[in-house]
Amino acid sequence: MGSSVTGTSIIKGLGFNSFGIGANACTVDIDEENDKILRIRPFHFDEHYTPEELNYWKIEARGRTFEPGLKTYISPLSLSYKKRVYSKNRIPCPLKRVDWDPDGERNPGNRGKSGYVRISWDEATSIIAREIKRMHDTYGPEAILCEVDGHGETKVVHAAHGSITRLLDECGGYTLQSRNSDSWEGWYWGAKHIWGMDPLGQTSFQNNIIKDISENGDAVLFWGCDVETTPLGWGGYMASRICSWFTEIGVKQIHIAPDVNYTNAVHADKWIPVLPNTDAALQLAIAYTWIKEGTYDQAYLDTHAVGFDNFKYYVLGGEDGVPKTPKWAEAICGVPSYTIKALARYWARHAVSIAHCNGGSFIRSCFSHEPARLEVALLGMQGLGKPGANQFKMLEWTLFGIPTVTPLPPSTCIPNIGEAYLGFITGTKPSFIPKTMIPQAILNPPVQWYGHIAAGLPREDQFTGPLTFPVEGKSRIHMVWSDTPCWETCWNGGFKMQDALRHDSIEFVVVQHPWMENDCNFADIIIPSNTKFETEDIGTDNDSGQWTVVFYEKQAIKARMDSKSDVEGVAEIARALEKFGGIYENLHERFMGGRTFDEWIKAGFETCGIPEGAMTYEEFKEKQYYPFPTREDWEDMPAGLIGFHDDPEGNPLRTPSGKLEYYSTTLAQMFPDDKERGPIPRWVHVSDEHEERTNTERGRTYPFLLVSNHPHFRVHAQHDDVTWLREIETCKVVGPDGYRYEPIWVNPIDAGKLGLETGDIAKLYNERGGVLGGVIVSERIMPGALYQDHGSRVDSIVMGEGGLDRGGANNLIAPSATTSKNAAGEVTSGFLVNIEKVDVLALAEQYPEAFSRDYDPDCGLVATARMAEGA
Repeated sequence: MGSSVTGTSIIKGLGFNSFGIGANACTVDIDEENDKILRIRPFHFDEHYTPEELNYWKIEARGRTFEPGLKTYISPLSLSYKKRVYSKNRIPCPLKRVDWDPDGERNPGNRGKSGYVRISWDEATSIIAREIKRMHDTYGPEAILCEVDGHGETKVVHAAHGSITRLLDECGGYTLQSRNSDSWEGWYWGAKHIWGMDPLGQTSFQNNIIKDISENGDAVLFWGCDVETTPLGWGGYMASRICSWFTEIGVKQIHIAPDVNYTNAVHADKWIPVLPNTDAALQLAIAYTWIKEGTYDQAYLDTHAVGFDNFKYYVLGGEDGVPKTPKWAEAICGVPSYTIKALARYWARHAVSIAHCNGGSFIRSCFSHEPARLEVALLGMQGLGKPGANQFKMLEWTLFGIPTVTPLPPSTCIPNIGEAYLGFITGTKPSFIPKTMIPQAILNPPVQWYGHIAAGLPREDQFTGPLTFPVEGKSRIHMVWSDTPCWETCWNGGFKMQDALRHDSIEFVVVQHPWMENDCNFADIIIPSNTKFETEDIGTDNDSGQWTVVFYEKQAIKARMDSKSDVEGVAEIARALEKFGGIYENLHERFMGGRTFDEWIKAGFETCGIPEGAMTYEEFKEKQYYPFPTREDWEDMPAGLIGFHDDPEGNPLRTPSGKLEYYSTTLAQMFPDDKERGPIPRWVHVSDEHEERTNTERGRTYPFLLVSNHPHFRVHAQHDDVTWLREIETCKVVGPDGYRYEPIWVNPIDAGKLGLETGDIAKLYNERGGVLGGVIVSERIMPGALYQDHGSRVDSIVMGEGGLDRGGANNLIAPSATTSKNAAGEVTSGFLVNIEKVDVLALAEQYPEAFSRDYDPDCGLVATARMAEGA
């Protein structure tokens, strides 16, 4: 790789996993002389290595061949990322809220409304240091809440998330916002209890599943799964190519979802529309059909499961007098009974696997542990683990460094550059709050829950507790420090979070971020982080599905405007704290670990797993990457759960019995009064905290169920300002005021009843507030459901509970209550709303300030929208 007419070529990883976990290796052409990114293009694995050296793999089945190719299949989200680097929404310099005075009136109620003025880095770091010292002296370290999790750029040495915890660990600690299993909620809280799969509840045994399905499978159920969307920020388009391969060899693809998502539109052989968060009823009716028709594998269950008779008794109506018939399910889930029976009969006669991509109403709604458990229950009834019958994932193929979670041929090593990582490592702290409970913990402490919540902990941890915040004898929260400022648009009950951030108890909010968006607008001090193009680093691509790679990331351009990397910014705060002496003495040196950035990169290289003698550090920086070849024995690796299928005693599951547990004795013992997550997977209608069903009193007022999926044109809240993506017609709907509104899909039947047409601006609302959006009338969404992606940038007209948002950030009106009584997961899809047409020109007259913020339709809100005049 050298200079050419395209400029100098360097390698960057453009996955958006964060936590130092890489993906989407790409080649970036830069103009070094003019300090400019020219273009981003696929990375070629064979730049310095031959196919033979890579041990190029092929899957051959049914007279066809599937092969990985020699370049990464990166997504538009990565290819267009330079537009984010040069966005008008970049924070230009350190900023201070105009009416926040650390030595006087702090005006917490004005957060989200007030503008900002420019200050210097010295002033910003001095203020932050003084506030940290004041918190320590007045309240103790637990008064500082660190929000350091969530998705973002994948940086390693320069750590997009969590470097602030390294600093505070050196001077007494902090309260951690504990990252829950946001992409895996139902599996984490439910499926673990039936098949014991740690760390996340989805199957941990996926080796050779694609090969197995290619040879033995008849069909794959894509249950609320959008392969053309969700993996794009993590692993690129390999998952899409797998779907095309299934079509080529005749493996049927059946999509079960309320919407014709992008994968459904391109690859599906059959669409079965089901109302959001009613999958459990459909699943129970399938089980009922199998039981009544004798088409399930009783012999398998006799040797591989416990408690099936309890489950069977419930399904047949023995417990509540209600048999879970297809007719019963039809009234709940909207799937005709004849379709349910046809699906059940097809499944019983064929080898069927289930694919997932995380997210959506199936796994992120109230009681989501039930459809997750029922999915495993159904797989068990048809001989889970037999050829062609497994569960598998279309992304996160090396998650937690587990070698058995990739369904494609694995490389010899999953490289680990953790030695170089200067961010937060997922885990627990003595003082912590589940992320889903932050607003309650601020507004109404104390709060209680079970489990340490952090994604990846074993099943048994869910029984720990009850745990409490504040910890006895320790302070409540008085300061919030965030490097992941998207809580209100990505979690449950965002309007309540707005109220929490404006609460009198919160004396100081500091945010570090590259872009002026979402929670940044509630900060008292903002410090500008730079992007990964502005730093030198080391990275990995572990999730392409091709070969795992370690690469050297040369700095592409100089730091833009007055920004620093997250680590550099926190290091400056460490220097400012040193003047106080005592526990802060020599803090900068301790924070940086006695190494320069290049020494950190070298340490990552030396410990990542590259075989000794294979490459020197100098060669690494010259070639810029090292690929790990495919395992020689990959074809001989057992497929999926075939070991458990063939020998359950020799290959037990991680449940107490070692078998599938249709009746969980541990749930029965630990939570005997839990009616929402009992020992048997079931249909849960409502609870004291959730009434999100259409056939309830509340459902008469809010008669639609909202589908809020991973967005096609963003990664959660990221990329909403990318001009190239906003040009796409279905990305936004242009209103009469020129504003580009987040789309709302409405079925023609519902649109006709409500007088809605494509291009109208409408309000989605419930008692928690409302969000605006642009109507697209489409048969791609079933009647009774509405579709609006989550993650759009917050642009609130009225803040707080009962508020109104122009940006379409529908997490603002999601329930604040967690998954269920003893499961502290998020509920951000499959909840009740209503919809009505609005006159945005009249709203503009009513709220002139909100409608006059600096706005560029090609980008959305720009940084100056929150800058005070003359700043």
